[in-house]
Amino acid sequence: MPQPFLVIATQNPIEYEGTFPLPEAQLDRFILKLTVGYPTLEEEKQILNRRRERKQEEVTLRQIAMPEQMLEMRAALETIHVDRDLEGYIAALVHASRADRRVAVGASPRASLAFLKLARAYAALEGRSYIIPDDIKHFAVPVLTHRIILQPEYWMSRQITGEVIRTY
Repeated sequence: MPQPFLVIATQNPIEYEGTFPLPEAQLDRFILKLTVGYPTLEEEKQILNRRRERKQEEVTLRQIAMPEQMLEMRAALETIHVDRDLEGYIAALVHASRADRRVAVGASPRASLAFLKLARAYAALEGRSYIIPDDIKHFAVPVLTHRIILQPEYWMSRQITGEVIRTY
């Protein structure tokens, strides 16, 4: 595949017709899971206003970076310092998902690598050359929520996965 290569997948949680759930091993390959939800009243008004001002259905996208620039930015993240204690914090966080009695299948080492990558990117966006614990905490739910399989007695509660993750 040409570099940079990026996959963004969407899923409608209300109606699964025509889609099949991915196995855990495939879900684990996605760096994070985001839930968009509904816009606020003000955001919805902005959506309508932008559409009216655009005077057409289609949105015109323009390129803001060349592939080479994206690769340079990706390489620059490797220079963001990660203290050994914070590596230990990441490992302990992921390990906690495997030791929790409410969890049937915990997060894999890919989750640790996702934390490392995302924490570095977040630190760079914040203008720092090093990560801090909050950079890791910021991504706990998006990194772990699709990687953790709860024990069957917890399947009915939609909020429990986030609650379990926040206890780590």
